[in-house]
Amino acid sequence: MMSLQASLVGFAVFKALEHVLSVPFGPAENVILQTTAVATATMPLAGGFVGILPALKMLDSDEANGARTQLNFGQLCAWGMALTFFGVFFAVPLRRQMVIKEKLRFPSGTATAQMISVLHKRPDPTLDEEPTAQSTGIQINECDRTGDGGVRLRRQESNTAADSIGTNDSASSAEPENISVASAKADSVDDVQWAVKLVLLCVSFLMSGGYALLAHFFPAISALPIFGSYLSENWAWNLMPSLSYAGQGIIMGLPTCIWMLTGAVAGWGILSPLAKTEGWAPGPVTDWKTGSRGWILWVSLAVMIAESMISLGIVAFKEIYALYYRLRHYRHIATSADGVPQPQDLDMHAASNHELDEVDRRFLVPNWVTWGGLVASTCICMGIVKALFDIPVYDTLIAVALALPLAVLGVRALGETDLNPVSGIGKVSQVVFAGVMPGNLVGNLIAGGIAEAGAQQAGDLMQDLKTGHLLSASPRAQFAGQMIGSVFSVFITAGAYLLYSKVYDIPGPQFPVPTAQVWLDMARLVNGHPLPPHVWPFIIGFALLFVVLPIGAALMNSAAFAEPVCRRLAIKQTTLQRWWPSGIAFAMGIYNAPNFTLMRAIGAIFVSIVSELLVARSKRIQRASGAEISGLQETLIRRRLGILAIIMASGFVLGEGTFSFFILLSQAFA
Repeated sequence: MMSLQASLVGFAVFKALEHVLSVPFGPAENVILQTTAVATATMPLAGGFVGILPALKMLDSDEANGARTQLNFGQLCAWGMALTFFGVFFAVPLRRQMVIKEKLRFPSGTATAQMISVLHKRPDPTLDEEPTAQSTGIQINECDRTGDGGVRLRRQESNTAADSIGTNDSASSAEPENISVASAKADSVDDVQWAVKLVLLCVSFLMSGGYALLAHFFPAISALPIFGSYLSENWAWNLMPSLSYAGQGIIMGLPTCIWMLTGAVAGWGILSPLAKTEGWAPGPVTDWKTGSRGWILWVSLAVMIAESMISLGIVAFKEIYALYYRLRHYRHIATSADGVPQPQDLDMHAASNHELDEVDRRFLVPNWVTWGGLVASTCICMGIVKALFDIPVYDTLIAVALALPLAVLGVRALGETDLNPVSGIGKVSQVVFAGVMPGNLVGNLIAGGIAEAGAQQAGDLMQDLKTGHLLSASPRAQFAGQMIGSVFSVFITAGAYLLYSKVYDIPGPQFPVPTAQVWLDMARLVNGHPLPPHVWPFIIGFALLFVVLPIGAALMNSAAFAEPVCRRLAIKQTTLQRWWPSGIAFAMGIYNAPNFTLMRAIGAIFVSIVSELLVARSKRIQRASGAEISGLQETLIRRRLGILAIIMASGFVLGEGTFSFFILLSQAFA
């Protein structure tokens, strides 16, 4: 989620400073900037600072069995260093297969490339429609048939200097030398538009920051009883009117937020009252141990595990089948009559592999760096985990070895769906380590954290590498940015975690960290702890439902299966895929309190309604002038509105976050 904001804010800062820069700030530089920023922002999640570490603190003394559960600053930094590298190194060899050969979509990475292209006034690198060479300066090289029967055009800049990588790793594209009067006028219009966008970013930033200040001085506005005092006091149905939450909902998109809202209604509107009134969860509703919040958590956990396991299974099946097909294909076409490979076939195969990647070898990460770094980072992880938690080095080695293939499946799922099933990956590791280290809850949590860290970091870097591939940035420079950001983030995250822990109770009313409770409950379950009463039938029912839905989603990607269904329902295949139920979003709506979900849904719904109204207005204006808006024109209008929505959402997220951090500093050092 942070890549869009990072590219936008980074561009705004460096555009203001461009008169003092010695190197032009172009698309490639913007890619490196957002790659570094995303790496810096990943550590709180990849390092378990919002899951694993709070879960360790929540362990009872007999469950900890004398192991360390709270870390000081130096130990937190060491823990971060143990996890910050091997996922980054492991992502590098995946680039050729998933980004270059298979051309997986990586939707967030593609959207970031589109954002950067708009900011730098470059053609959309993913535009499907065929433009004219005179108007765009783009030359059509070849056509690729897409899975849905359409044609995807692969293009190359006619001015090769504009798309090449210079003599340093982060050189940007050069501007054309001859600029017509018409293009100069277009540039001036773009400058005016950028001024409007900058104003929108600043206004949304200040509005969100203003809410943060109001919420600090008047805490009551953080829990508005919009559904009445009864539902607020007894069933935790409140609205937190956070503009940051609204911005996150805008970025997440309407379908995801709708399924989160559906989960909130199912969990907090149906299951929670049922468990409470039937006496299955007699404690306070928001209590994790005896209340209905802890009871419905198991339902959300079942949904997450069911969807993640089936999704990973589908990806694994596709991977195995593709490997089998490639081996058979190679055996048939690359052997002579006596079964010996033909030299010319091998040369052609090597040449075609090299031609797949248009980036010069100088700008790729050397193999010795990749594999040497992977071995060294694994050794660092084993040593630090042994020193901090007294977990045997061979157990940590097993955790890393398990994390790597799971990370491959997670990255592939991310490339196809934009969802990285890191929660399911961590749970797989927890199940395995219940057998490797039975009864060791600390070891179980650490093993799950290692698996999640590898998948999280590899996925984030692959999104960035997709962005860089579309915009011809240097993979080596991106790798360097990822390493710099990851190392820097270790110290920043450790300091911020201690700062928040000093001012607030974690977990506590302000920061309940539900993810930590999910980790802890899973560790207890796989090590023999009983489930709450009468939750089993609901676990089985919801798990079966969300076993079926991912299979249906996979079938919807098949034109042969999807076309008859879409004809019967009179909807487009892309619409059906977009609105297909998301188990992860549904589960998030259950295990988070309603105030987490409501404002996100409001933000997404509001932007969707406004966008539709503006598109309808544009159509009316065109009809009044005797013309009709073409499909391409409507797509461009929606894309412009989407960019404005992302800018506003970024301001909302960054404003509240920035003001809240300064409020935190004032409280910590008051």
